Amino acid sequence: MAEITCSAVLFDLDGVLIDSTPAVTRVWTGWAVQHGFNPEEVVQRAHGRPSLTTIREYLPHADLELENQEVERREMADLDGVVGLPRARELLASLPPARWTIVTSCTRRLAEVRLRVAALPTPEHLVSADDIAQGKPDPEPYLKAAALLGFPAKDCIVVEDAPAGILAGRAAGAKVIAVRTTSTDRELVTAGASWIVDGCNALSVIAASSRAAIRLGLKNGTPQVKAER
Repeated sequence: MAEITCSAVLFDLDGVLIDSTPAVTRVWTGWAVQHGFNPEEVVQRAHGRPSLTTIREYLPHADLELENQEVERREMADLDGVVGLPRARELLASLPPARWTIVTSCTRRLAEVRLRVAALPTPEHLVSADDIAQGKPDPEPYLKAAALLGFPAKDCIVVEDAPAGILAGRAAGAKVIAVRTTSTDRELVTAGASWIVDGCNALSVIAASSRAAIRLGLKNGTPQVKAER
């Protein structure tokens, strides 16, 4: 078993701790069709980034806030199939509350709804699209999350599934564990993932306390790709 030592763990939400892909796909497909865009392209570009970023790219002259509110309304209404990913709950429970948080590109309201539906805890210092000026792939979300926990980002491990999130984590100075739930290995490596695993079920906490460093284990047999730069 490979071991990683860090001060804190910063988790993305969708695709890492919960599976919301079917709902996200339905919402963005409907939005794309409504506005005459290619649904597959829109869904791919929307993943892992704030919805406002995607809307601005496709409808630069629209009422962006109104469109964003409508997308959020649809996502909050479509919770069918939103579930916690395997062993996500157990992994979070094994970490000291002050040593992990969630960094998501969705709004706080949507994140809290999805966490509640998936029966996962909401961390005290959750960072959402509401809390930042620049979303992933900008490093701001992960820099802010690390600062809220009281650690340099370079001493944290980021767990991500999307290239935009991996780029954000690496730009913040953190090493990134990528999970292969929504992207190909090639995309994850190209973005700069330090390791690739199947999901939270491949991670375990070997040792953790409120004072000592966290030791994470990556299970034997899980493919790991090093892409240090």
